[in-house]
Amino acid sequence: MRVLTRLAQLAATLFVASLIVFMAMSVLPGDAGLLRLGMNAEPAAVAALRAEMGLDDPLPLRFVAWLGGILTGDFGTSGTYDVSVLGLLAERARVSVPLAVYALVLSVALALPAGIYAAVRRGRFADRAVRGVAEIGLSVPAVWLGLLFIYVFAVYLRWAPAGGFPGWDAGPARALGALTLPAVALAIPQAAILARIVRTALTEAMDEDFVALARAKGRSTAGAVIHHALPNAWAPILTVVGMQFGFLVAGAIVIETVFNLPGLGRLLFQAVAQRDIVLVQGITLVVVATVVIVNALCDVVAVASNPRLRRGP
Repeated sequence: MRVLTRLAQLAATLFVASLIVFMAMSVLPGDAGLLRLGMNAEPAAVAALRAEMGLDDPLPLRFVAWLGGILTGDFGTSGTYDVSVLGLLAERARVSVPLAVYALVLSVALALPAGIYAAVRRGRFADRAVRGVAEIGLSVPAVWLGLLFIYVFAVYLRWAPAGGFPGWDAGPARALGALTLPAVALAIPQAAILARIVRTALTEAMDEDFVALARAKGRSTAGAVIHHALPNAWAPILTVVGMQFGFLVAGAIVIETVFNLPGLGRLLFQAVAQRDIVLVQGITLVVVATVVIVNALCDVVAVASNPRLRRGP
């Protein structure tokens, strides 16, 4: 029953998200038909294009038609590129999704040991040092880090390419090499956030009676944290990890532009500039759906990893 309830909530959330995305795109200023044909286009040609795009239909009918196409796998056709939106999204996702996963793995790899170490050393110099470094990481924008990495590692040291993506056909090593600098630039601010969440969640869990009992039975502080406190602190940690993955997919617009990566973020920027409504709707809905689904999966994992959450109230 709990699974069915969660699935119903997920479906309702996705429906509301699709409605918000559609309405937001519908109220954008400007005439899509006029932008497509140019400012000097004949009014008759603009009217014919608007009718072909269904822009003259009432909003409810347009929403039903658009949502029905989404449910059948038809995201429409991009007016800018004159290709299927779904095919275009799949092509660009081959860059954005690995970039987001790469950045998320780096973020967790940096934040988890740092947060655990700070929690174990709570109130000591190491704890203050980790929190200080996290504050610095929070204050540094990812775009500034990206530009700094290009100058240091690409221009000065020449250890990595300054931008571009050779494609996965060139080999995983070259492809991942092109994604390394943008992934690190994206990961550092997110690692700073996650490290603070890990430390806070663990320090709260360490104050619980079951951790004190484990310590009384002879467990070391590190052992009590890893084997007792950490499993009970996964819920907020996984929630933030799920939110970060969605942010990394959606928030890579500037980074993909800085590093000249042909991903979803750069495609969204171009679609907004061209007022390609169908393409903007498709990208936005996919990003929102990714955030919702990943957060739902993180909730499931959090419940599965925490016996107290599995038992429920």
